Amino acid sequence: MPRRQKGKATVKRFERLEQIRRMDPYEDASEIYRLSSAYEFPWDFARALELALYRTYAVPSIGRLLAETAEFTGRPQKRYDDTALLLDAIVEHGFGSEQGRTSVRRINQMHRSYDISNDDMRYVLCTFVVIPKRWIDNYGWRRMSRHETVATAVHYRTLGRYMGIKDIPGSYEEFESCLDAYEEAHFAWDEGGRRVSDATLDLMASWYPGALAPLLRAGTLALLDEPLLRAFRYPAPSPAVRAIVRRAVRLRGRTVRLMPPRRAPHHARQNREIKGYPNGYRLAELGTHPVPGVRGCPVRHIDTSAAE
Repeated sequence: MPRRQKGKATVKRFERLEQIRRMDPYEDASEIYRLSSAYEFPWDFARALELALYRTYAVPSIGRLLAETAEFTGRPQKRYDDTALLLDAIVEHGFGSEQGRTSVRRINQMHRSYDISNDDMRYVLCTFVVIPKRWIDNYGWRRMSRHETVATAVHYRTLGRYMGIKDIPGSYEEFESCLDAYEEAHFAWDEGGRRVSDATLDLMASWYPGALAPLLRAGTLALLDEPLLRAFRYPAPSPAVRAIVRRAVRLRGRTVRLMPPRRAPHHARQNREIKGYPNGYRLAELGTHPVPGVRGCPVRHIDTSAAE
């Protein structure tokens, strides 16, 4: 009898994955991405997308400009909140919804203030596709399925088109190759990028009791790969610290695997790390309102007519 109960629980734990596998990863890409990010791996996607954005600071042309705008160093909590809320509103409501259109429009309005290369913009998009899969495959309660992998690439191809990005990779494998090649060619030290990195690490530590800050910083650095550590000139964590931290995160994934499946979605607006809007917010008012050439985001001027 206990074995039958265990087997029944196992089937329930994987029933949403079976639902995803019955869907079309191209036609239903954004719905599959929503099921994966809001039901199957909400905590993992939050951490992975934090890491995805963090990696971009190691590209000097991106990190330097982010430091010059002072948004990530002067108001890191607001920038964290706004980025997460705008991107996830598209996931929660869809590209064709009023909320989705408002979010894309707001993103494009911010981004058009700076003339940054299409290559940088495409690289940022690649991080959104590749880093979550790598994180989940390493630390999630299961690996990401092929349907989810394809759907993620299709979802972000759609976002990239709305943002006017050119030469977007056509598959997950192309996204991954683009990311790896770009990091190998462009990861480098930059003082501004290091300032943005330090401010981000301080922000993450601020979410917990102050006494834990040194431990949290050490734990975060233990999750970074060698090229990223070298670009920011952080000392490499000891093998023992790295092993302990990574095993702890994997243990968390194994524990989740034994739990019942999530029955209600969990979106970014519900994350405890979102702290800047205790009284609510309007999507159209999120983000910065930069003066072109003075303050803004590291994305070139683009045509937003498709998003309007």
